[in-house]
Formats: sequence, C-alpha cells, structure tokens
Amino acid sequence: MPEADSGDAKNFQTDVPPPADGFFLKGSGSLDWGMSNRLSRIFRPETGRTVMLAIDHGYFQGPTTGLERVDISILPLVPLADALMCTRGILRSVVPPSMRTPVVMRASGGPSILKELSDEQIAIDIEDAARLNVAALAVQVFIGGEHETQSIHNLTRLVDMGLRYGIPVMGVTAVGKQLTRDAKYLRLACRIIAELGAQFVKTYYCDEGFDTVTASCPVPVVMAGGKKLPELDALTMASRAVTEGAAGVDMGRNIFQSDNTEGMMRAVTAVVHERKSPQEALEIYRSHRAAPVGHSSTR
Repeated sequence: MPEADSGDAKNFQTDVPPPADGFFLKGSGSLDWGMSNRLSRIFRPETGRTVMLAIDHGYFQGPTTGLERVDISILPLVPLADALMCTRGILRSVVPPSMRTPVVMRASGGPSILKELSDEQIAIDIEDAARLNVAALAVQVFIGGEHETQSIHNLTRLVDMGLRYGIPVMGVTAVGKQLTRDAKYLRLACRIIAELGAQFVKTYYCDEGFDTVTASCPVPVVMAGGKKLPELDALTMASRAVTEGAAGVDMGRNIFQSDNTEGMMRAVTAVVHERKSPQEALEIYRSHRAAPVGHSSTR
C-alpha cells in the first residue's frame, strides 16, 4: 500500500493568480471543451487563422478539373494545409487514416449542377461524422435562393446535432448565379448564419466593404477562394481578406488548378500566417516549383 502524501513541502504558488484567458477565436469563449479543441485544430492558436484546402467540389459537379485523381494531385498537399475540406466518400476511399490534418466535412448535398442547387438536404448522419473524427461540418446556406428556408433548416439542425456531439459547424454562403456578391449581401448572409448558431462562416471576398462583412459577423469568417485566378491575383485577394478581418482562407481551385500546386499552397500559407506581401508570396510560389512535398505539417 503506498504511503500517504503527508509532506509539508508543497508549493501551491498562492501569489500567482490562475489563468483566466478566454478562447483565442472570435465569438467562441462559451463553447464546450471538445468543440473548442476541434476549432483549435482548424485554426492555429498562434495566429488565429487557417489555410483550408477545399476539395469537396465533386459532391455536385463530379470529377472537377484538378480533382480527377485526388490520390495523385491532392494527397501530397494535405500535410501543408491546416485543414482539409472534403466529403466522407473521398475521406474513406482515398485519404489514409494516418493523416494528421484535421477534416472539415461536407455535410449537405442533393442536386447536381444539372438541377437547382439550393434544393439541398443534410447528407450525413452526425454519428458517422463522429466515427470519422471530423473537426467540423460544413453546410451550404442559400440566403435569397429558391430553397432558402430549407437550407436554413439544414443549418440549424446540423448546429443542434453538432452541439450534442461537440462538433462545430461552418455555414457556407452559397451565392449561386443570380445573387450579387457585394458587401450588403454578404453582410446579410454571414450575419444570418452566425445568428442561427454556426461556429464559423465561409464567404466570398468583395472588393469594397469586406471589412464590414467581417466586422458585423460575430464569429470567424473564412474567405472562399472562388474561381481560378492568376496566382498573384489570388494571393492579393487572400492578403486583402486577412488584412480586412478574415480568419483565413478556404481555397480549392486557386490551388489544385495551379500549374504549381505545392508552391501555391506554400505561398497562400505565407500570406495568411506570416503576413507576407503578395509579391513576396509569389516568389515563394516560384521557388518551390520543383521542391518535394514533405510528410509533416508546416505548423
């Protein structure tokens, strides 16, 4: 039987107050420990920002250019990302379970590009998301779309389930072809998504007033990469977004459709986390053209 701890030499450091720091992410100070832990896997605590690699495009448009063979084109890039945004089909069939990069999983779906895209439903069971150990779930919200109310119900149901299991939800502003991507619309969409409980929001960048979009949203805003741009233009957009309040980027086509995917991944990371200028990041893009991708995260 072990001896009782009866010594008097304990040091309780009564002169040092206990830590009372809040959580580092905007609007996240009252979340449960598990949800906060998952968010801190997606967003780097030292910068409060993230570089997510989005490859979930196939859930509605099939084998997108650059994603024909995820095992060949994407897996070498995954260790360089802070988080991977994908579907559960790709995760189970292609991504090795030894991967350490956290996953943000697409949780909504339904119509293809041949139909009305706003007619989505929740497309994953929360228990399956927990089995897959995802760090967050993503759902499209079509503010102003034909099936706006349905997509909002998808969001609120997913938020309720996520709170039950400690899994955060990222609401994605889906603009479609008919809606304008200006600050007025993005403020409306982001604020509604946050008000209805999403722990963070993904939205597009706008040239004027993006700082009002991030300022009026009470949770972190992650910038969507959008359509493929010339590399300097994409890096400039990312730089402006984080300068104007974005908590990082979720880029897909501007990385996997680049002619130098590794260099672009590293360049975007330099802009977001190191606050390199777009011109400095472009040099990183060029200099890593032939360098091999490592097997560990660059965090």
